Amino acid sequence: MNVVKVGFLGFGNVGSGAYKILKEKRQEIFHREKINIEVAKILVRDIHKKRSVPVQPYLLTDDIEDIVNNPDISIVAEFMGGVEPARKYILSALENKKTVVTANKELIAKHWPELEKAAQKNGVGLYYEASVAGGIPIIKVVNESLQANDIHEIMGIINGTTNYILTKMSEEGRDYAQVLKEAQKLGYAEPDPTADVEGIDAMYKLSILASIAFHAKVPVDFIYREGITSITAEDIEYGKELGYALKLLAIAKREGDAIQARVHPTFIPLNHPLSAVRESYNAIFIKGDAVGNMMLYGRGAGDMPTGSAIVSDIITACQQKGAYRYTTFYNENHPSAYICYLSNWTSEFFIRMTVRDKPGVLAKIAGVFGKYGVSIASVIQKGYGGDTAPLIFVTHPAGELSMKSAIEDIKKEEDVLRVENVIRVER
Repeated sequence: MNVVKVGFLGFGNVGSGAYKILKEKRQEIFHREKINIEVAKILVRDIHKKRSVPVQPYLLTDDIEDIVNNPDISIVAEFMGGVEPARKYILSALENKKTVVTANKELIAKHWPELEKAAQKNGVGLYYEASVAGGIPIIKVVNESLQANDIHEIMGIINGTTNYILTKMSEEGRDYAQVLKEAQKLGYAEPDPTADVEGIDAMYKLSILASIAFHAKVPVDFIYREGITSITAEDIEYGKELGYALKLLAIAKREGDAIQARVHPTFIPLNHPLSAVRESYNAIFIKGDAVGNMMLYGRGAGDMPTGSAIVSDIITACQQKGAYRYTTFYNENHPSAYICYLSNWTSEFFIRMTVRDKPGVLAKIAGVFGKYGVSIASVIQKGYGGDTAPLIFVTHPAGELSMKSAIEDIKKEEDVLRVENVIRVER
């Protein structure tokens, strides 16, 4: 039986996980799939660096040519992250007729057409299951298992760092800054958490997932994005009182030819399946016309879950060698599909403000909402015997522009001291 030799680009957390899985399960994979997979070379910055996962020194190289120009290597697995030099190296591998497996969400989201054309031109495969949800096989489910469906909606928790932070804030009543610091100490958040807490990581993943699900290009530049840095323990507590849990959700919806895609903090009912997803777990809720509602749940990041997705793609690549089935990332021949801008959306809203504790304030604010056609569904008004009081509204569905105009006018009211937060609500 021929040995399939794989070259690794990078050997960080995910690369180490994939290496461990391939090493530990090599015999099992061979007996089950009749595929003999061997890691032949690993590209690293420093070949002398001490590593947490033991690896034979002869496998390490700091020269990309040792992989992309090695005739014995037929599959290249990329773990570098970022756009460059990963893009350059992957294109070189494809041009040298090597199948590529990657977990690089930013690269796939921004440069898919270029990479796919290079793969097709050279008759090799390009696999990216690990780029969206780690160990959750969402790409395979959407591309294969749900082919008979028109998918109308995707709503997911696809960033473990933010879900961990929001879970701790909810369960322990602590503020964002405190929990972030703890998450960094425990390794759940990066020293620079910007990509996670500002929704950038989730935006890349949603671009990939929505493009596949809707067969239309959903560029990252057209995805509305808000992070969780403005969320407070008070927001979460009042949301609970109203029957909601707070999550950073990646949401994509399609109605006819109109597509909306957004990443932002969202209140969802406590009986929604996503509300029970805790800590660093991920989950993706899908609505299809035939299958109805379904949810996939699991570890969305980490060395072993994401490494598992990489190894699965390597096995699939071996099985499909010579007969690659290209599932187009999006349909270039679907000119009627368009991205629906924020100004055209409608949402329910949670609004928390601090007002002077005096008669007539609630009526004035309700009047402003009424002026812009915003209907109020729920109100919490609490007086603590002082000069100020919190006032919380949840609205019925309202247009984004109507809500923006109403909030601008409410801020001008003499008795409104601060509009603390405005958070969207999904059901």
